[in-house]
Amino acid sequence: MTCMRPSPYVVLPTRPSPGGRGACGRAIGWYLLAVSMALLALVAAGVAGASTVAVLQVDGAISPASADYLQRGIGKAQAQGASLLVLQIDTPGGLDTSMRQIIKAILASPVPVASFVSPGGARAASAGTYILYASHVAAMAPATNLGAATPVPIGMPGASPGDGTPVRKPQPAPKKDGEKTEKSAEATPGEPLAPADAMRAKQVNDAVAYIRSLAELRGRNADWAERAVREGISLSAAEALKQDVIDLVAQDVPALLKALHGREVKVLEQSVTLDTEGATLLALAPDARSRFLAVITNPSVALILLLIGAYGLFFEFSSPGFGVAGVAGGICLLLGLYALQLLPINYAGLGLILLGLGLMIAEVFLPSFGVLGIGGIVAFVLGATLLIDTDVPGFGIPLPVIVATALTSAAALILVGGVALRARRARVVSGAEELIGAVGEVLDADGWAYVHGERWRTRGAGPLAPGEKVRVTAIEGLTLSVEPLRDEAAGKQKE
Repeated sequence: MTCMRPSPYVVLPTRPSPGGRGACGRAIGWYLLAVSMALLALVAAGVAGASTVAVLQVDGAISPASADYLQRGIGKAQAQGASLLVLQIDTPGGLDTSMRQIIKAILASPVPVASFVSPGGARAASAGTYILYASHVAAMAPATNLGAATPVPIGMPGASPGDGTPVRKPQPAPKKDGEKTEKSAEATPGEPLAPADAMRAKQVNDAVAYIRSLAELRGRNADWAERAVREGISLSAAEALKQDVIDLVAQDVPALLKALHGREVKVLEQSVTLDTEGATLLALAPDARSRFLAVITNPSVALILLLIGAYGLFFEFSSPGFGVAGVAGGICLLLGLYALQLLPINYAGLGLILLGLGLMIAEVFLPSFGVLGIGGIVAFVLGATLLIDTDVPGFGIPLPVIVATALTSAAALILVGGVALRARRARVVSGAEELIGAVGEVLDADGWAYVHGERWRTRGAGPLAPGEKVRVTAIEGLTLSVEPLRDEAAGKQKE
């Protein structure tokens, strides 16, 4: 039997191999990565689920600036990926051309547009009613109203009812079940219309056809829309909802979005389901371009720009060389003309304004004893009164502004005329003409005199003694006609 000797080496516990430790670390890393990816997916899903709703505000009269703001706002909403555009409206009406531009933009918008008359106390009168009918969703806040959509006559002040012009009453809509309608007491079938009445009838019928087409497109009450145009009636928010003029009544924008969630609307011939629950509101305020356009398209500002431009160019042409008046005048004149081409202007009024400016400027140069100046002021006031060819609220030029600009123009021209007259009467201080009246001293009996530091050949009515003081009376070539100062002194003593 063989005996085993003990080993001199100590046997230690075995450690995991490097390969096993690396596998465990990789498993933990993959686990953490999977958890992070899941969390990121949940966050992304939450962000993607929150849609964006753009909000635009239209306060005041519908103008070219409002149309530009809304058209650009629709483009921005589409670029931001907004699922809905809320148009908050509070307007008394506005220009027909601007209103139609806004409606065209709404009808062509790839983003659903919800017109919302808010806050409480707001209104969507006249042009606002058309915009409300054109929108994909029409909503109102409590204590608001819409209607009064009768077009205002443009350029025909005598065509409105109540001023003595005979205007036919609108024919009532046909009643149901074949009932006969009452005939108007002021018109019979086939009766020719007066020119003013015919123009008003064309405007009203065009507006009726337009708003009825919008009502039929959106499935809203077309009969009431026609009455709003023909009779100028209005409705409160609650009554508008009952008569199917609007889609819903909401307290504010969050309540509106909550009510619209899941509603189906038709956008560019395609059905779209609105997803507005928990939506992020994106307020699109007017940018610098829209604000600037809103300022210069104010009729009063446009008139003032036109005046500054005309006077700036006048002063530059009358005394060229400085440049500031000409540059500022050219810029203001172009801005004023640009603003006027966006507004409904009467060209007769514009012509009277230009005639008035021309007459007031001519007063400075022509001795008309005030006739041209007074005529220019009268022409300017009449032209400014007739300039804006519409009775839409917010687009007239106030009479105080007209009077103030006319008086300011007259005062400026009188001041310039006075300065020019004083300059005309002032003594000449340069050139050969400046020698007339100058005093010199006779140098010798040969006719030489010392005048203004120079030797001149002189000629007098009599002999002149050396050292005698003389005054220059005329210049003939290089010879001065003089007279002794003693003759003047003798004349004064006789007096």
